[in-house]
Amino acid sequence: MARVKLDLPEKFAFETELPVRITDINYGQHLGNAELLGLLHEARIRFLRSHDLSELDVGGCGLIMTDAVLVYKAQAGCGDVLRIQVAVQDFGPLGCDLVYRVTNTTSGVEVARAKTGLVCFDYAAGKVVRCPEKFRAALA
Repeated sequence: MARVKLDLPEKFAFETELPVRITDINYGQHLGNAELLGLLHEARIRFLRSHDLSELDVGGCGLIMTDAVLVYKAQAGCGDVLRIQVAVQDFGPLGCDLVYRVTNTTSGVEVARAKTGLVCFDYAAGKVVRCPEKFRAALA
């Protein structure tokens, strides 16, 4: 079976901490897939907010996710606090990737790596658009 490899940068532009809640735990008694994506979403919202942006307004348009990759390194359980670091990669004319490192703050163990592909999107027109300069400048 081929494994996904996700390389991360040495430096991250942003970090935040989020607790693993009981509702984030699956039947295996650890952090579930969908719930990890939800935590990454919260980290992404906080990252954008730190640049006075939002998923619905990055300078005249919004963002839409085109893909997501999750690579697990260890389990996380209820009560663990996760440090989620965020960096921008592969900025192109239509969007970029955000990459994430998720670490358990208590043990220092890396829990996961992730990537979300984002493109600029005009929700009113229902189509992909070029990245506004405000978005590029804020995340450069």
